[in-house]
Amino acid sequence: MGDIKVGTASWTDRTLLDSGWYPQTADTPEKRLAYYARQFPLVEVDATYYSPPAERTARLWAERTPAGFTFNVKAFSLLTGHPTKVSALYKDLRPQTEKRNVYPDDLTPQAYEEVWTRFLSALDPLVDAGKLGALLFQFPPWFTIKRDNKQYLLEVAKRCAPLRPVYEFRHASWFDGDNRDETLEFLRTHRLPYVCVDMPQGHRSSVPPVLAATADLAVMRFHGHSDKWTSTDIHEKFGYRYSERELRDWAPKLRELSDSAQQTHVLMNNCYRDYAQTNATSLAGLLGVA
Repeated sequence: MGDIKVGTASWTDRTLLDSGWYPQTADTPEKRLAYYARQFPLVEVDATYYSPPAERTARLWAERTPAGFTFNVKAFSLLTGHPTKVSALYKDLRPQTEKRNVYPDDLTPQAYEEVWTRFLSALDPLVDAGKLGALLFQFPPWFTIKRDNKQYLLEVAKRCAPLRPVYEFRHASWFDGDNRDETLEFLRTHRLPYVCVDMPQGHRSSVPPVLAATADLAVMRFHGHSDKWTSTDIHEKFGYRYSERELRDWAPKLRELSDSAQQTHVLMNNCYRDYAQTNATSLAGLLGVA
């Protein structure tokens, strides 16, 4: 079995702060991150999807965590083709438009290239500290299996090198019928890490729980099974607590997944109150990596 790290997709969610998971003494951002890092070896930064990070912030993350701690960072929305608020862009790169949201084609080629450069360079403090694990590229539901999109996966890998992008899909076409084998073979051929997911089924964005390692790093993200998956309220969407029975059923599957990779990252993204932290602690115990 390869090395397994278990963590959560947030440590600053307001409902987590209200839940009582943090001790009263962890009353500042610095103390909360330090406390989190004593409980888990891995965390996913989701805030970078909504707004690109500042290098100073990344430096503080590196300084406030122990050696060996790992940050996975979610790619800025513009870089995965999601609608992006104009106000989230760097001020000097914002296009002259009346739109509230923009896409890559709404920027000049020079501005788009600069977004890439600034996003990646802001993570240098984590790279220098040896604390950057992976860059999560979670694609939108309209990112289907087709040649241009496969080429974009390769483009992302080239842009990020030597950093490690990992890929999460949100359209079932990647796994329909024979496409499943085609997708996994493409990723393996190019050594592109696939992000396995557990999520509600029957929706436009639903992807089946296909567990496979396509590179030396495997990633598993647990989104829960909320019956309000289509809600615009993020806490309704992800407000699901896994039962002990569910976690016990997942443990052997994750061990098997880790047998095919040098390292496996397991992240609980059911971020409502302390659901993710409690479930991550239980799962780590079941996997023997507490």
